[in-house]
Amino acid sequence: MTLRDRLARLDIAGAPYLFIAPFFILFGIFGLFPLGYTLWVSLHDWSLLAGDQGFVGLANYSELLGDDYFWNSLLNTFAIFLIATIPQILMALGLAQVLNTSLRAITFWRMGVVLPIVTSVAAVGIIFSMIFARDFGLANWLLSLVGVDPIAWNQERLPSWIAIATMVDWRWTGYNALILLAALQAVPKELYESARLDGAGAVRQWWSITIPMLRPTLVFVVTVATIGGIQLFTEPLLFNPGANAITGGELRQFQTSTMYLVEEAFTGQRFGYASTIAWALFIVIVLVSLINSVIVRRIRSVD
Repeated sequence: MTLRDRLARLDIAGAPYLFIAPFFILFGIFGLFPLGYTLWVSLHDWSLLAGDQGFVGLANYSELLGDDYFWNSLLNTFAIFLIATIPQILMALGLAQVLNTSLRAITFWRMGVVLPIVTSVAAVGIIFSMIFARDFGLANWLLSLVGVDPIAWNQERLPSWIAIATMVDWRWTGYNALILLAALQAVPKELYESARLDGAGAVRQWWSITIPMLRPTLVFVVTVATIGGIQLFTEPLLFNPGANAITGGELRQFQTSTMYLVEEAFTGQRFGYASTIAWALFIVIVLVSLINSVIVRRIRSVD
């Protein structure tokens, strides 16, 4: 075998690995290494100013299990996640179905649903904090028209959850709708024509054809929504600007786990404990994503 033949064989065998190598190199540097380093820091008493104060083993994890503030933040995180995600996916499905029809100026409407994504998060937080203001907010004014007393949206637990979930839904429903729209357009039209010939109505076609065909995309959308929901930080932080912003109100009524993580890391100077919170959130995200994946995958396939 000549040198040229050997180089040609090496090129054919090695080129694919060479092309994907940059991703894995960057992922190793900016993904795996920080993940492993965070695990190492979580086993130490680590301060930003003083550095490593010594190995403490699982002491941080033991403390976390008895930390009422952490469990309160986890409760807030899951509550906001559920209140936001379930309506968000349902609205995205409906919006995608509407955008998949023959509307006039359909490109304009499809572009319109992504406008919230490109809007500054800070601007969104300021606007929604004014909408949900107690004394002069638009939300309370609309509720007053039907006889509802003013609600202190940023001072009570359930109202604050609803307000923050509204911010999240406004920002991300259009994004999910576009992803689902792309999946809808890939569904073969022949399936619907065959179903109509068999006498299936619109609801039957939606449940027996559309939803099963969207199953892989739904798994992706739900997983991404889960990761984003459990890592929620910016919206609740900007919802109540001021001295109590990082604590999620005076009573920590809407402090999420990532907000508590930042509080422990930069306010409390406890990077070891903050790393423990980060790893706890990582485990929670993995478990919840697996559960969501199993639930979505149980949607039956097309008959």
